[in-house]
Amino acid sequence: MRLVLASAIALQAFAFAPVAHAAGGGDSSPPKPTNTTKKCLFGRVYDKDAGRCVKPNKTNFTQDELYGAVRELAYDGQLENAQDVLRIMDQDDDRVLTYWGFTFRKLGDLEQANLFYQDAIRVNPDNILARSYMAQGYVAEGRTDLAIEQWREIKARGGEGTWAEASLREAIRTGLTFNY
Repeated sequence: MRLVLASAIALQAFAFAPVAHAAGGGDSSPPKPTNTTKKCLFGRVYDKDAGRCVKPNKTNFTQDELYGAVRELAYDGQLENAQDVLRIMDQDDDRVLTYWGFTFRKLGDLEQANLFYQDAIRVNPDNILARSYMAQGYVAEGRTDLAIEQWREIKARGGEGTWAEASLREAIRTGLTFNY
């Protein structure tokens, strides 16, 4: 009963809090489509220098370029192609682990997603985006108490007002989760 009451009080606070779209915990806007999603197929990434779509590897793209391609592919719904790019990236990078979790969550495998989110948080406890995405999975499962725990953790780690915090707050309030 105490948990239900605490959850109800926390949800009331969400109802009156404005949604900020700061980029501190992840970009608040969808990625702009590039040739990677406009022209490339089968998990290939557009190489500006080569002027064509290529199979990505660690030598023809920086980690940040690959991360951008993963984000773009995932937002475009090309989750398996995003995972193909993730496979060649640094598997100890908490951003990579976060996007593994994101793609598995969007593919409906919440158990696998949570393992990746937990790994991302283990590598970087201040990864508020991993916390937000994991908690949005909790919202989708109806486990609002766990989502609220992560929301509080995000705030405690300085994430109040960031996209990660605001989108999670909105997901808890409405039950609708975000795709980017």
